[in-house]
Amino acid sequence: DPKQLELATSGNKKLRRFIVIDEVVDELYGSKVREYFEENNVQHKILALPTTEETKSMDLVLNILQEVQKFSIDRRTEPIIAIGGGVCLDIVGLAASLYRRRTPYIRVPTTLLSYVDASVGAKTGVNFLQCKNKLGGYTPPVASFLDRSFIQSIPRRHISNGLGEILKMALMKHKGLFDLLKRHGKYLLDTKFQSCSGCADHRDAALQTTRIAIETMLEELAPNLWEDDLDRLVDFGHLISPELEMRVLPALMHGEAVNIDMAFMTYVAHTRGLITAEEKEQIIQCMRGLELPVWHRGCSWPLIQTALMERLKHSGGQPRMPLPTGLGVAEIFNDTSEETLERAYKLWVRD
Repeated sequence: DPKQLELATSGNKKLRRFIVIDEVVDELYGSKVREYFEENNVQHKILALPTTEETKSMDLVLNILQEVQKFSIDRRTEPIIAIGGGVCLDIVGLAASLYRRRTPYIRVPTTLLSYVDASVGAKTGVNFLQCKNKLGGYTPPVASFLDRSFIQSIPRRHISNGLGEILKMALMKHKGLFDLLKRHGKYLLDTKFQSCSGCADHRDAALQTTRIAIETMLEELAPNLWEDDLDRLVDFGHLISPELEMRVLPALMHGEAVNIDMAFMTYVAHTRGLITAEEKEQIIQCMRGLELPVWHRGCSWPLIQTALMERLKHSGGQPRMPLPTGLGVAEIFNDTSEETLERAYKLWVRD
């Protein structure tokens, strides 16, 4: 709104910002954030919190809202800023959506996973009764600010974790992205997605990979932001992983659990004759090259059955199972028999 912009920059009103930052990110970058607001003469409150799957609860949302109320913000011109990984962005998004029914917020992702995933969609949420993201809503941020330099300080395992969600988009929609991951996966892990001059062989693989991942994600999400259509290719890797992730916390990170789900579903696709043995092997070897787990002892046959029953409850009585039909192409299936699933599971465990 031009009038709001003019009011905000006219100098008649002091700029004010409420910032929620993950406590680990605060240790690394908090001083730079404070310096930025001080240099720009912005009155600010920075709330550093532990934002993990274990703390992702309504209690933390209420904690944030109490501090927002104390600081007192204008719900039209003073957006709440979230700086952190996906959990932080989810929690702050939910808090903003509840405060005065909807207060604008800005996402600043600091992990690879949140950079290519949480930054793009409209979902907000917290865990409830040991169920992942059981409470939440759809409130898009007014902006997402993407800066890959944050990623250089996260551990290698976290880079691999984010590569799981990038691989999801590659398998569902973009063979070129799959080829990039196969060719440059180790390089991306080694360089932590930083653009390096003088690396002609890789031609800024970090920029290409993240850009394609985000663009393909937007192609899927933008026309269906509120999930009116439950047939979603972006659900690949998310049929069994929510149950597995919550069951074994904190052993698996989100992208790791997603990849285990994708590995099993790759075997399902092969068992159904949708992909060849060679394509199956290419996918599994790419996962290994990205240092992602392709199996976990916690992913038992009873857990898979439970997870798929939960899926039926929340997807209109249909499994709506996204499966690869080649490299970079996929379809939604509702007719995978239990016998096929069990056969695929036995092959998967054997391998």
